[in-house]
Amino acid sequence: MADNGKAHQEADSSPAGPRRRLDLRLALPAALVWAASVAGLWLPPAGLAALCSALAALGGVLLARAAKVGRARKARPAVGRATVPRSRQARVRSFPAALGVSLVLAAAAAAHSATSSSQRFDGPLAEAISAGKSAVAVVEVAGNPRAMAGPGGTAGRWSVPVWTQEVTTGGVLVRTRARLVVMGGQGWGGVVQGQILRATGKLRVADPGEPEAGTLAASTAPGKATGGSLLEGAARELRGRFVSAASFLSPDARGLLPGMVTGDTSALDEGLNNAMKAVGMTHLTAVSGANCSLVLGALLLLCRRFRLPRAPAAAMALAGLALFVVLVGPDASVLRAALMGAIGVASLAGGRSGRGLSFLCLAVIGLLLTEPALGSSFGFLLSVLATLGIILLGRRIIGWIPAAVPRWTAAAVAVPLSAQLLCGPVIVLLQPQFATYSLVANVMASPLVAPVTLLGTAAVPLLVVLPWAATALIAVAGTFSAGVAATARFAAQLPGSALPWPEGVPGLLSMVLLSAVTLATVWAAARPLRLLRKAQAAHSVTVALIELLELRLQRFRRAGSLDPGRRHGRLGYCNKTSGRDLRWPLRKTEQPAPRHRTQPPGGT
Repeated sequence: MADNGKAHQEADSSPAGPRRRLDLRLALPAALVWAASVAGLWLPPAGLAALCSALAALGGVLLARAAKVGRARKARPAVGRATVPRSRQARVRSFPAALGVSLVLAAAAAAHSATSSSQRFDGPLAEAISAGKSAVAVVEVAGNPRAMAGPGGTAGRWSVPVWTQEVTTGGVLVRTRARLVVMGGQGWGGVVQGQILRATGKLRVADPGEPEAGTLAASTAPGKATGGSLLEGAARELRGRFVSAASFLSPDARGLLPGMVTGDTSALDEGLNNAMKAVGMTHLTAVSGANCSLVLGALLLLCRRFRLPRAPAAAMALAGLALFVVLVGPDASVLRAALMGAIGVASLAGGRSGRGLSFLCLAVIGLLLTEPALGSSFGFLLSVLATLGIILLGRRIIGWIPAAVPRWTAAAVAVPLSAQLLCGPVIVLLQPQFATYSLVANVMASPLVAPVTLLGTAAVPLLVVLPWAATALIAVAGTFSAGVAATARFAAQLPGSALPWPEGVPGLLSMVLLSAVTLATVWAAARPLRLLRKAQAAHSVTVALIELLELRLQRFRRAGSLDPGRRHGRLGYCNKTSGRDLRWPLRKTEQPAPRHRTQPPGGT
């Protein structure tokens, strides 16, 4: 009996076994919160306030109705409730409550967006930005600098997200906390998140739909830093040491390895960056959700190796993930991956697993309530779609692949394919081209990502205590990163590596169709016998329908021959003396006169 139970358990956990039903209860709140966050970037303060009030009022009404229905059902006698199935009672009561909670959460997101909306449309800062005045601002760095393509394709300027503290313009001092983007040259590439800097330049209006109140074109280098936390300063120092320690590697490896480990892409070669864009490998040029998942998984395995209980192991893994996020910098994709990992660890600590879609929805709701500006970020959208593709399609594709193929090989194919199928329609909106060898290149590079991430991350703290050991780990990790770069360059040089694709909505719809056809092709290639059986069944159904149609037509013709009035005034044949061809019927106007029957001689 124990063996049978174990066999059933293994069958349930196998890819081909019964799958847990998707939990869609959090999908509606996530969608409504996302929609409210996007609306907050476009609506003026008055419209946003009306939307927030309407959502909160409607959500309150639905919650009150759900509570009233629940009290009425409890007060009803048990005999009357026995006729209604329990599952139906739960659905009737839970849907209004779920919709009410969704609307309340959407109202909270809209209320959070109202602050930045008022800064974009009202106040002295908005007037100064719309007038394009010069200003001196004291700002707090809110993220890592990003290189901007300058003249000749070189990264000569930097884009730095900041929060304002003081803005002096036109002799007026404005103390406000608003989001700006500083675009500066030399000196702005080395700033660190949390630093307090002085920036001088000209204010400009941001593009419609952007979360920033405006931009500041810096005319000078950043002023002297007067702040910054100890952790952020240490993270900057470690990133600089890692780049210096990797300088002995080959050009591609020393540019790609810091980006994959610490998120520092300052040394990345422009040619390698273009090659990875052409073959759909840009997610490997910097830290992404895959890196956070690898780090979190390695920390969990290490803690369980030392036989730590579930809760302490989860706490230590989360602490290590937090340090990794500080090292890399809280970018949108890193924060999304970190929150997803934290929710997954919390579920494992509570003994519940297999709720990937619920974890993703919780991550989306939490991030959008914290930062509604992520709703308009294409990077955040691609991260969510990639995770959703892995949740919905990854396990199914692994189950389609025959059992003779090793599971790690099946996963190496299924994970990038499932992510690419959902991300492809959005990617063509940003870059209207089709990466022909994207799937093959990502499958070839996927076994190299884990050694680069784990060995490189382990080398970062060793740079301080054991530099020689860190150098050895960097050398091994650099070898694997050189393999990733070689894969990208080789795929980019193949003929037809980047094909043109339609822009806009036609390109989006055609890519959706191509993704559906690709998924069907993969299923057909992995299950040829099942495809043959389905084709035979479809052929049998088609033959049966044709035979039924022929039978109906024969009955219709027989009924028409018995009832001459169904011929609509046309004769099937003419007489032999008409001189017309017997194959052609007479028209209604050409019908012969009826012949009167004559009585025979002597008749009565």
